Amino acid sequence: MAKVVVDLSHPFSAEIPRWPYFDKPEIVGAHSMAKGGVLTQRITCTMHTGTHCDAPRHVMEYEFDGKRARYTHEMPADAYAGQAIVFKIDIEPWGLITDKHLDACMEKYGLKDGDLKGKILCINSGMHRYFDDSKAYYHYAAGTGVDAGKWFVKQGVKCVAMDGQALDHPLHTAMGNNGMTRMNLLGATGKTIVEEYKELFGEEAYAEFDKFEYIRIHGQEAYDKKFGDLEAIGIWGTWEPCHKEMLGHGIVGVENLGGDLDKIVPGKWFDFHCYPIRWYMGDGSMAHPVAYVDEENIDPTVPDRKYKYCGTGYGDEEEYGLSCLDYIQRLFNRNK
Repeated sequence: MAKVVVDLSHPFSAEIPRWPYFDKPEIVGAHSMAKGGVLTQRITCTMHTGTHCDAPRHVMEYEFDGKRARYTHEMPADAYAGQAIVFKIDIEPWGLITDKHLDACMEKYGLKDGDLKGKILCINSGMHRYFDDSKAYYHYAAGTGVDAGKWFVKQGVKCVAMDGQALDHPLHTAMGNNGMTRMNLLGATGKTIVEEYKELFGEEAYAEFDKFEYIRIHGQEAYDKKFGDLEAIGIWGTWEPCHKEMLGHGIVGVENLGGDLDKIVPGKWFDFHCYPIRWYMGDGSMAHPVAYVDEENIDPTVPDRKYKYCGTGYGDEEEYGLSCLDYIQRLFNRNK
């Protein structure tokens, strides 16, 4: 059976969209064709720019087994490669992907407990279509949390590749009220994204993302039941809990999955190849994931992905569906 090679990365450039507090990549031409007859360029940027791999050391000092969290060079060569499957998750803007969404996919695709053990799970939430320097992609992304992280551990997957800004929901990150930086960024309405979320969904829904609000509303015992395993190894429970549940159990992650992900028919097995550089004491690495898919499992109705960021704006609506602005408007109109 013929195989189709599918690119699952976002193209890299000095203008690539990047996480809100990351530095802008700098690309310097060390040699030029006109002067020296060769082209050589130097790149300076955070290794978590664009499509990239995370290693456990990126987010924690110790894994759940009590040992020091591993660096990139300590992970197996095939940690990010192997047999994979796409879960297509239909979720509203800013939605939290939970174990219930993942269980529904298992049922939809005819899978049972144990079928994902040692495999790679690629999440298609639709967020990759909004990859741009935009609030839609970063502030208002759908994403996972502690329940999804524990589900990945229970199912024994070896790698999770997410098509969004991070493995975790943005309010579980420093974009909200978590972490040392705790940016609590301004949203589209001029209020902070924490204020916006509370107004849209209520304080109890927001408490899922905020340690102190969770304890205030649900109590310490409830918090310990949900996040206590993270706190037991010295980790702030609501700060990127999916990252830490996964990586702390040796499950690596790929973030900003993109390219022609929509071409792969969900629920079908294929070969996934993604390799970080062999960086000694690395915390992660930019990478180029590709899929080798049986021709019959490619959706012929999906066009090749065309990228229009880097100063030219988001793709046209007729090509990719909702624009970034439409996505945000849908979010704030959903409860009207």
